[in-house]
Parts: sequence; structure tokens; C-alpha cells
Amino acid sequence: MGVEIARFLRLLTGLPGAEQKVSANYTSFSVHGRKFGYLWPRTRTVGLKQTISEQLALVAERPDVFEVQFTAGGFGWVVVQLDGIELDELSELLLEAWWLSAPEQLLTAPPTPADLVEA
Repeated sequence: MGVEIARFLRLLTGLPGAEQKVSANYTSFSVHGRKFGYLWPRTRTVGLKQTISEQLALVAERPDVFEVQFTAGGFGWVVVQLDGIELDELSELLLEAWWLSAPEQLLTAPPTPADLVEA
């Protein structure tokens, strides 16, 4: 179980309009200027935008893998331990984070979680 950082980054290549910005301690991910995720290589964790209800459900179900990061603008961000998650589940959560930030023109033919895994 677990997803390597390089494999996580490959998932991102399947998301239309996704951009990365690398800083000293983390990499942020956005689509058309709207953030949907972060990667902290040192801790092998990813922060992903989710609905508040999804954030709470994930943390309640598996607190060893997920933790509340913060809530903002009606969204609940969740920290994901890459060592504790399967690739299929991570691709679904990443796609959901992108979906919550992407403009309508990108949502007319969005990728599927399987498309991301195949990337």
C-alpha cells in the first residue's frame, strides 16, 4: 500500500489545466489560478480540497491516513498520508479536488479516476 511521490505527480498530468508551483517546502497545484492541492515531500503528505462533508467523513473513517488541514470558503481541506492510501482512492480524491476548482469549460469532458491512473 502507499503511493510514491513521483507516481502522485504523474496523476496530475491527466488533469486539464493543472499547474504546479514549487517552493522551498512544498509544491502547490492549481487550475486557472484556483488552488486545489499541495504536496509536502518531507512529510510525504498531500493536502487536497474537498467538500466539508467529505473532509469529515474521511477523517472519521481513517484518522491514520487523513487529517483535517483547514476549512476555507465553504471547503474542507484534508491532509492525506501517501504511505497509507491506494492509488485508485488517491486518484478519486485528486480528481474531486480539481473538479471543485476547475472552470466550467474544463468540466464538459473531465477525466475519470481511471484516466489519471493510466497517465
